[in-house]
Amino acid sequence: MYKFNSKSIIPIILLFYSTLLLAEQSLTALPDPQVAPEFTLQDMEGVSHQLSDYKGKPVIINFWATWCPPCRAEMPSMERAWSKIKEQGIAMLAVNVGEDEDTIFTFLGDYPANFTILLDSSGETAEQWPVKGLPTTFVLSPDGKIAYRAIGGREWDDEKLLEQIRQLKVNKAKQ
Repeated sequence: MYKFNSKSIIPIILLFYSTLLLAEQSLTALPDPQVAPEFTLQDMEGVSHQLSDYKGKPVIINFWATWCPPCRAEMPSMERAWSKIKEQGIAMLAVNVGEDEDTIFTFLGDYPANFTILLDSSGETAEQWPVKGLPTTFVLSPDGKIAYRAIGGREWDDEKLLEQIRQLKVNKAKQ
């Protein structure tokens, strides 16, 4: 009969939790990619951005809010990811859902972001997308179709995850 030893269970627990953590770093490929819903939203400087302006390159679109703990937790990794991909022809848009500019501005004082922050103060844009809670992130292929979805927080600067996104550019080049 096996005698329980608390020291032998610790590595098993650590392995279990590290597997869960790694599993969260993936993107879910959508089996039948649909064209992403078009939107026009303003950024923090009042400049309008149309989603169609980004056609031809992969686009990461993150729906988030300042009150959302996983959103707050992933924001620094999004900034680190942006520093890795900004010169690679990949766009990153963070769509804040339901909050005003002052709230977002205060948040960005603690969580700086050099990528584009868009304002969906009414929440109407988020309602047009298959958002399943916050954060929900979509990755668009260069032809404007939703290729991947991620529900919940991620470490966006994870190289494996970024490689999935970079691969969308390679696939476009092959077409």
